[in-house]
Amino acid sequence: MKVKMLSRNPDNYVRETKLDLQRVPRNYDPTLHPFEVPREYIRALNATKLERVFAKPFLASLDGHRDGVNCLAKHPKSLATVLSGACDGEVRIWNLTKRKCIRTVQAHEGFVRGICTRFCGTSFFTVGDDKTVKQWKMDGPGYGEEEEPLHTILGKTVYTGIDHHWKEAVFVTCGQQVDIWDEQRTSPICSMTWGFDSISSVKFNPIETFLLGSCASDRNIVLYDMRQATPLKKVILDMRTNTICWNPMEAFIFTAANEDYNLYTFDMRALDTPVMVHMDHVSAVLDVDYSPTGKEFVSASFDKSIRIFPVDKSRSREVYHTKRMQHVICVKWTSDSKYIMCGSDEMNIRLWKANASEKLGVLTSREKAAKDYNQKLKEKFQHHPHIKRIARHRHLPKSIYSQIQEQRIMKEARRRKEVNRLKHSKPGSVSIVSEKKKHIVAVVK
Repeated sequence: MKVKMLSRNPDNYVRETKLDLQRVPRNYDPTLHPFEVPREYIRALNATKLERVFAKPFLASLDGHRDGVNCLAKHPKSLATVLSGACDGEVRIWNLTKRKCIRTVQAHEGFVRGICTRFCGTSFFTVGDDKTVKQWKMDGPGYGEEEEPLHTILGKTVYTGIDHHWKEAVFVTCGQQVDIWDEQRTSPICSMTWGFDSISSVKFNPIETFLLGSCASDRNIVLYDMRQATPLKKVILDMRTNTICWNPMEAFIFTAANEDYNLYTFDMRALDTPVMVHMDHVSAVLDVDYSPTGKEFVSASFDKSIRIFPVDKSRSREVYHTKRMQHVICVKWTSDSKYIMCGSDEMNIRLWKANASEKLGVLTSREKAAKDYNQKLKEKFQHHPHIKRIARHRHLPKSIYSQIQEQRIMKEARRRKEVNRLKHSKPGSVSIVSEKKKHIVAVVK
């Protein structure tokens, strides 16, 4: 015989002390909560609206340069230290926490074309229009000492870029050719070239550290192997690539910033098709840098804006601009993945938040819980039309907005023309080329 009886254990609902929180029994049976989804939808809508209300990404402007900022470099060991090189040959070292310049070096005659730090953070290298490569101490000169470089190498041609090996005392420069140097020697260990045009940028792979990527004025992106001292393969695009950046988490992925307003993410094992074409800028893309997580990258453009792209999406998730900011020449994502720096034509370095609405400072546990809960709600309802519209909406300067409209019309006209040509041609005579393959001219191995 079954006997039904109520069994209540006071431990389940009685507080041990007055300071404890009241224990609330809760039945999660969905039939008892018929309005759970509408309630969550409203919460997700409010969270999305509040995110746009609190989106204030601009943090600080570091001014002090007397000419346009041409290159930026991060300190490998210190988050607060940033180096910048200007078009008048001046290099400045900044402290981001104080937002002040802590040291100024007149490094070159003419432009500072490239700047990079040694992997240990004790020194940095600069190249300039005066055909020199200079190594400087990271700490300033002592009392009564002159501001002088540790080493100076005078080359035969102008160097346009420099990058340091991630683990060894080796650095690479580019100009008429790619030169690999040992820090102790005044002549290159080896020189590599493929083609006849000047090379604008060269980068070491952060994971497979013996691999190099470079881009040249004759529209090439060339990959080199330092161990064999030979070029591996190259891909030729429709227009010139300004710079490339390797993904810090995936050894074979890199992104190229191109003159045709797009960015191309390639897998170096299959260069004939880019993994993704990132389209949103309305002018030439001048620089690109990856987040330390390898999930996103930031791009700087001639259209006076910077954009943040997820690696696997063709459209940007964020666009930053100010009234005063002119053509953005260089951009860097800080090593803690929280901030973005950009250097532009009008002599300023700007500091931005990577997540526009993120609250800075220490969060309480309740704030963290609320933030995580809101984030999950936004992910759950992200495809709902109303929420999607609010989350995607961005104010743009009139110049960028009108150029986007114009390019949309031109793209639609091209698409219409292709459809008509296909419709009125003999079947099979006109081939359909995908957007990814359109811009690749050839791959040479």
